[in-house]
Formats: sequence, structure tokens, C-alpha cells
Amino acid sequence: MSDTHHANQMLDEALVLRNVQDLVAELQHAAGAPDVRLDSLLDTELGLDSLALVELLSRLEHACGVELPDRILGTATTPMDLVDAVRRAHGRVPAPVAAPVQVPVAAPAPLTGDGPSPPEQARTLLETLAYHTDTHGSRVHLRILYADSGESTIDEVTYSALSTAAEAVAGGLHDRGLGQGDAVAIMLPTCRQYFEAFLGIVMAGGVPVPIYPPTRPSALEEHLRRQAHILDNAQATMLITDIRALSVARLLRPHVPSLRDVQTVPDLQSGAQRAPATRVRPGSTALIQYTSGSTGSPKGVVLTHAQVLANIRAIGAAARVTPSDVVVSWLPLYHDMGLIGTWLTSLYYGFPLVVMSPLAFLARPSRWLRAISDYGGTLAASPNFGYELCLRHVEEAEMAGVDLTSWRMACNGSEPVIPETMRRFSERFAPYGFRPEAMAPVYGLAEVGVALCFPPPGRVPVVDAIDRDTFTRSGLAVQARPGNPAPMHVVACGRPLPGYEVRVVEGRPRGGRLPRGPH
Repeated sequence: MSDTHHANQMLDEALVLRNVQDLVAELQHAAGAPDVRLDSLLDTELGLDSLALVELLSRLEHACGVELPDRILGTATTPMDLVDAVRRAHGRVPAPVAAPVQVPVAAPAPLTGDGPSPPEQARTLLETLAYHTDTHGSRVHLRILYADSGESTIDEVTYSALSTAAEAVAGGLHDRGLGQGDAVAIMLPTCRQYFEAFLGIVMAGGVPVPIYPPTRPSALEEHLRRQAHILDNAQATMLITDIRALSVARLLRPHVPSLRDVQTVPDLQSGAQRAPATRVRPGSTALIQYTSGSTGSPKGVVLTHAQVLANIRAIGAAARVTPSDVVVSWLPLYHDMGLIGTWLTSLYYGFPLVVMSPLAFLARPSRWLRAISDYGGTLAASPNFGYELCLRHVEEAEMAGVDLTSWRMACNGSEPVIPETMRRFSERFAPYGFRPEAMAPVYGLAEVGVALCFPPPGRVPVVDAIDRDTFTRSGLAVQARPGNPAPMHVVACGRPLPGYEVRVVEGRPRGGRLPRGPH
């Protein structure tokens, strides 16, 4: 090894360790920050979650002058893994050979809805899919974007192709003894197989239970142990996952007595017989979605087809959607905002969905904005932190040629909406066509499906200033007087969707209903 090569290796290690140590110190307030070694575990020892890792990778790219691949977010477990990634990016060590992704490659092309009216008579998700398959089956329903280190592939899925593939999944499930109303868990990333699995379960008379997939292959076993509670609570009889997790997932059986089979989508589809028609009614369970568990153990919410379609129709009325809309999303499909708010809503109304994985967005937030520009996106949603990531990690050079004028509704929900984030996002991206009135703070509950309150489209966000001291002492929101030095700013998330009612009551001991507010 030459002296220059050795010096470069030492420099890589020093840069990585310094950036990791600095970030850990910032997050843990310096005094209690642990020492960082090359073999320190990024998550359990250093306390870096996925968002902190995004920040770290951004700093490393700037410090080392490299572009790191997206997969590092899911595979790096120690600082040494990051050092190896930096060295590969510099060309100092050979890059590992990855198996090619077998998806069609296509250039970006405009997408427009302009399809038929939504199926107002549909009573179930299956009737919705059948309507679109029968009326315009050759139209593109999904455009799935895959990207890593500049290499992009696109998978287009028509209504007919999705229906045919889902029928094959249903046949495979039936062949393996799935009973009417049996729960089937889906643990897949954002990919074509996820959509096929979800609808295939419904076609077979089962109940989909989406759970989030592991982000790191090295932590598969630990991840599955954490999911055992959900699988047991849902009484899942089967689990659909990918080939990487298949062998480890089978270890779940002793912990989940109801679980009798673990399968992949290709295995279910291979040689499957056509499943007999099932009786899916409006009152049949469409899915079970689990809360995040951030305030306790994850809890399952049972939603019927009638409830899901009612919420989707209310969303459409509040957002004034039309068949010419285009949705662009990075939201995870195991979360109600991604599953119901973007995919199933687009399925019902017949407009296209352009979708990428959360990992692709976290690694390069600019991809979301560019996809909105490339495909004429009109509707796109994110929790507040997604808008913050765009503000912190989108470089001006990445915005070259981006046009956001088509974006008419940027829903901001699922977590507290920060007024300053909305203001800064609107100002930062105004030169690229983003309008302040496109920002739409929203509020939802898993118990109703996904959405509960929307502001009128085209309204600039309303922010109330209330007296902080009064609110802290009594819980009462009293408008701050002019000149108040430090008011509390609260974002108005609109009004209840058509057909829904929100009742705000006082806490104990009185519990009386409070008067309706102005927004």
C-alpha cells in the first residue's frame, strides 16, 4: 500500500468520525455524548435514527466531496460502513456488485388524468378496481420510480395489469387455504408487488394488515420480533414479504400462534389457480391499520370498505379533485396517509399516482420536487418534517429546470404543523413556481380512515396567535393582544370533511362542548 493511499484512508476515517461525533454531540447536548469508534453501532449506541442518518449523510457528502448511494441509509450500521461507502465513492475500493432491478426503463413523460368520472356506485375497493379495469384498463395507474446514485428506472402499471397480477396472488392465497376474513400481513417496501399483494388479499376474501418493512437487512430478526405483537394482535394467518426476509420471517411462527405460512408475491403467483369469486360487501373489513405506537403499544384500527370509500369521497369533495389531477408521493404504504390518502384515493378517482420509496426521498428530497415537476403533479402530501428536509437538504443546483406551478395542494399533516416551516418553504420555492396558497395544513385520524379536516383549496394558511401564558396555565386558547412579545402560533387545519363532525370538549371535570371556532 502506497503512502498516499494510506493517507487517504486515514483521512476518510478521520472525516467520518469527526462528522459522526459532531452530530451525536449536537443531538445529545455534548456532555452526555458517547465516544464514537469505527465499530460503534449508529442506532443503539449512538442514538441516530433514520432522520439523523439523513443529516449525517448530507454532511459527509459535503465534507468528502462525494455522492453516496441511497442504500447506505438502510445498510450502514457503523461508522466503518460509512468509511467504506466514502472510499467506494472516491473509487479507492471496488464497489459491490448489486443484482439488477428487473423493471422497464422509460423516460419521464407527462401524465394526465382526463379519465372517466369516478365510480360513484362502487361499494367496495374491488368494484372500484373493476370499474377502471373495464372502462380504461390500458391506462397507466401507477408509475413507480426507483433511483439510486443517479441510476433511475420506472415501472408503469396499468389497471388491467394490476388486476391480473392481483388475481394471481388471490389464486395463490386460495390454494394455500386462506379463509374468508383471514388477516394477511404485508411487509414489503414500495414496489409493484406491494400493490398486487394488497388487492390480491382483498380478492381472496382476506384482510390486509400492512406493517412497515425493515430498513436494515442486518436488523431483520430484531425488526420481526418487534412486529410479532402486531401480527399476534391481528391474528394474522399469513405474512407476505420479500425474498430477503423470507427465511428470518419464518422464525416468527413460535411467537405468533395464528401464523401458518410466509410467502413472497412471485411464489403466490406461480402456478396459482384462479380463486373463486368471494363475497366482499360494503360492511366487510377492507384492512386493519396499526397506529405508530409512539404513545403506547400499536393499536389496530378496523376499517370497512364503506368507511374507506366514504373517507375517500369526502377527501375528494374537500380537495375538489378531478380526473385530471396527478398525485406524487414518497409516503410509506403501511401508513394511512400513503395508503389511503394517496394510493386508494387515486385508485378511486382514476388519476395517476407517481410513487417513490421513502428511502429515495430521505436520501435525496429533491427527487420529490423534481417528480412533481416532471409529471405535472397537482397533489402531494407530507408530514411537516418532509418539508423541513427539503429546506435543509435540497441544493440550488438540484432545482435546475424544476417547475412547481402545477402543484395546487401541498397537504401538511400527520404530525404538528409548524408555521415557520410553511412560511420558509413557500418563500424558498417561490422562484420555482410554488404558491403560498398551495400549502394546506390538514388533520386526520386513523379511526376515520385518514383525513378529518381540510382547509378550502387555494386559501393561504391561517395561523392564530394566542396568549402563551394563559394557555399554559389554563389550557384556554385566548387571542394574543397586540404587542404580545411571545405569542403561541397555532395553525388552523381547516374544517371537518363533508359528512364528518368534530366535537371539541373541555377536559375533566366539566367535559362540556366548546363553541365552534372561526376556521
